[in-house]
Amino acid sequence: MAVQQEVSIGVDCRPRLGEVRLTPLGRAGGTAAGAGTKDTESGWHRLSSWNEMYDCCHIRMTALYLTSHWATEGGRVVSAGAGASQQWNREPWDAGWSRKSATEGVDCATGCPASRSEAHADFTYRGIFDATGAWYANTHHSYVDLKADGTALCHFEVNLRHTFIGWNWRRGCA
Repeated sequence: MAVQQEVSIGVDCRPRLGEVRLTPLGRAGGTAAGAGTKDTESGWHRLSSWNEMYDCCHIRMTALYLTSHWATEGGRVVSAGAGASQQWNREPWDAGWSRKSATEGVDCATGCPASRSEAHADFTYRGIFDATGAWYANTHHSYVDLKADGTALCHFEVNLRHTFIGWNWRRGCA
């Protein structure tokens, strides 16, 4: 199962939290193949997370995807790693969203009581809605706490320089 939530910007320009939903993996937005898997023979776990910003027309503007994998044994995280990817929407006339920077990693890779994988991505916009490039910018942060019992806890943040009515943020883990 995947856990996901949508947060939208209302007509009063305030965030509206959607319900947290459990969704079968095949129907969850942003999930990658192999999400939420565990190899019981080797003790390896894998979790995919997504952190996406859409406009009012449901066009994905910017996104950060983080895949975390870890092995457990004897009440410890014996190995951990992370891989991240980003996506952004370009406009046909060489304009739109662009990735400014991105990072990924884990805080403890071997022999840990727990580990945290994280990814960050900064995006800028210059295009039809802002020719100067000074108005819109999105920064996505994704964190996954990897536990020695094979469970995980996902955290997400998004920072928007400016926003618009109907923008919605979709986040989830599987």
